[in-house]
Amino acid sequence: MLKENFNDLIYLVMVAQERSFTRAAAKLGVSQSALSHAIRGLEERLNVRLLTRTTRSVAPTEAGERLVQSVEPMLNDIEKALVSVQEKQGNISGNIRITAGEHALTTTLWPLLKPFLQQYPEVNVEMSVDNTLTDIVSGRFDAGVRLGEQVEKDMVAVRIGPDWSMATVATPDYFAQHGIPATPYELQHHNCINMRLPTLGGIYNWEFRDGDREIKVKVEGQLIFNNLSSRIDAAVSGMGIAYVPEDSVKSLIAEGKLQRILQAWCTPFSGYYLYYPSRKQHTAAFAKLIDAVKYRT
Repeated sequence: MLKENFNDLIYLVMVAQERSFTRAAAKLGVSQSALSHAIRGLEERLNVRLLTRTTRSVAPTEAGERLVQSVEPMLNDIEKALVSVQEKQGNISGNIRITAGEHALTTTLWPLLKPFLQQYPEVNVEMSVDNTLTDIVSGRFDAGVRLGEQVEKDMVAVRIGPDWSMATVATPDYFAQHGIPATPYELQHHNCINMRLPTLGGIYNWEFRDGDREIKVKVEGQLIFNNLSSRIDAAVSGMGIAYVPEDSVKSLIAEGKLQRILQAWCTPFSGYYLYYPSRKQHTAAFAKLIDAVKYRT
């Protein structure tokens, strides 16, 4: 019975993880029809429904969830055993899934990963760009990237980049027409390009510092985005004042396309950290990745 069910169990776990036949089939490299046929065959042999299917979604039934929870750790152990055999032969390989925000990925993580991937061509890395505070355990990620103060206490955190600051910018023409705010409070009288926080669903209050005192300013404006590149483009287009990571607009400031203000008020952030569950048993590939991205002053 095990032999005829083994592949079907792998298929079931993947569908349960992805909550989608389309995504599961793509990851498994099989057709949706073949995947659906395999799951139905497994259900018929066990005489129990394992998945609830609708036109829009798929989810495990109670029996399916119990089976997945029992089988998934065993399949993971088998995969680790196979990877271990390869590693003992000197081959570093495996799959690693990481979630990171747009700015963290482009400025910090990706530049570190490029030489790592070139050194270990048999390591596959999937990177999910997500500006929310993703639960890496429920999302089945091996690791995530966040600012130091956002990492939960039960996670292991490895610093991967230096501290960085935000920059308040607009075009010189905008400031010539509307004036330059002398303090963060005066931003409330300007057209500011806002950012919606995906996790909370609210608008980000711009953070500044007055000596030892932290200031959060609620600004108003014509535009709201939930990504960085659009906010920068809007600022360059003269649509208002943006509050963005300094390194993302450094070249635009040098070229004179943007002008920075309120620099003395800007709050530095503690830099990005790669984090992962403390109970995680590392593969050699993951251990090598940690060492490759670790921040070195």
